[in-house]
Amino acid sequence: MYPAAEKRFIKINRLTIIVLFMVIAAGGIVRSTGSGMGCPDWPKCFNQVIPPTHVSQLPEGYEQQYIDGRQKKNNRFAKLVEFFGYPEKADQIRHDESILVHEEFNAAKTWTEYINRVVGVIAGFFLLFTAIFSFAYSKSKPSIVVWSVLNLIFVIIQAWLGSIVVSTNLMPWIITVHMLLALIIVGVSIYTFFLATTLRDSSILVNYSYKGVKALAILALIVLLIQVVFGTEVREAIDHLNDEGLARSSWIASIGESLKWHRILAYITVLLSVLLFFLVKNRFSPATIQSKYAWIVMVLVVLQMAMGIILTEFNVPAFAQTSHLILASLLFGAQYYLMLLLSKLKRTA
Repeated sequence: MYPAAEKRFIKINRLTIIVLFMVIAAGGIVRSTGSGMGCPDWPKCFNQVIPPTHVSQLPEGYEQQYIDGRQKKNNRFAKLVEFFGYPEKADQIRHDESILVHEEFNAAKTWTEYINRVVGVIAGFFLLFTAIFSFAYSKSKPSIVVWSVLNLIFVIIQAWLGSIVVSTNLMPWIITVHMLLALIIVGVSIYTFFLATTLRDSSILVNYSYKGVKALAILALIVLLIQVVFGTEVREAIDHLNDEGLARSSWIASIGESLKWHRILAYITVLLSVLLFFLVKNRFSPATIQSKYAWIVMVLVVLQMAMGIILTEFNVPAFAQTSHLILASLLFGAQYYLMLLLSKLKRTA
């Protein structure tokens, strides 16, 4: 059914999506273990391709060397932020002394961050191959080529942004942008996979007569994305509370409005997901891919709810923070793919 070149693209695109979720998982582990500054420089780690395992292996005088390097990079980044109309954030980057605070060497944190970077590099190569193989569609579906190449540009920006995350000593709002861009990259990869798999296979284009299904799927996705944004604000607040040295038991009570809105949007997400599930269940055969992904979304929503309860009732355990992030990204991917599946269907007469 598919030409060999197109099969190759679909295979590498599918693998790319899997690797991208692995990158998000690795990033979640880095955040929950406090390993973000395990490597004080970028792209190398302590100026080494393979990072050190003992303090005796560290470069002489590396502390001041990396502080000076980060300060120069931050000044350049502050000019860029100011150019885009955010003078207050630029001023924060220039004058926040905590950005330049040196973190003592910890081999476990160093290797946790290093593994995160290795997975990121692997994802970059997968996206490169995806862009190269996408030219098989240059005539039949040129939009696949455009989006695949654009996604490669996104991952280059993401790599640069990763260096800024390090140079600014994990400034919260930059981590948030880093996370949102990761979701965009995942979304583009899912979209190119969808375009490629539906180009010659019409088996998923089942008949339906209810226009509201697609609209509800779009609304559910929008609400989920807004909830994710508030979730990043909650995480920023937790980072701030952690930096202040407050006990975990006081974090939930101290977060404030962002947590309230995150919860409200979570309830709305659950409601919309349940409505969408029953609409799809009633209008599509259980054997259709639409029904299967409606089930996947529902399972992920339940798991995410359970993880949210664990976070609030058990003083934000680190494993739950990581799981919450991973489940959120998987839910975004599944809900986005379901929306795409519901947006390309044969209509009944």
